[in-house]
Amino acid sequence: MMKQNKGLHMVAFLLVIVGGLNWLLVGLFGWDVGMLFGGQGATVSRVIYVLVGLSAVSLLCCHKSECKMCGETKPPTV
Repeated sequence: MMKQNKGLHMVAFLLVIVGGLNWLLVGLFGWDVGMLFGGQGATVSRVIYVLVGLSAVSLLCCHKSECKMCGETKPPTV
């Protein structure tokens, strides 16, 4: 994997983690991280939501080729 792709992969991974933690907070406490930036209608919140969504799409498309566990061609040894 090229160094540039690794950096993009790490940013996408971190944004997906942030999105997952946000959904955890929404589910458990009804609190959305976007409220820190003015709520769901605020431009900053919407940009963050779009970046998290695009990161998820990026990982969905490229995960298997970048993941050591998913990209294995031979069965794991016990």
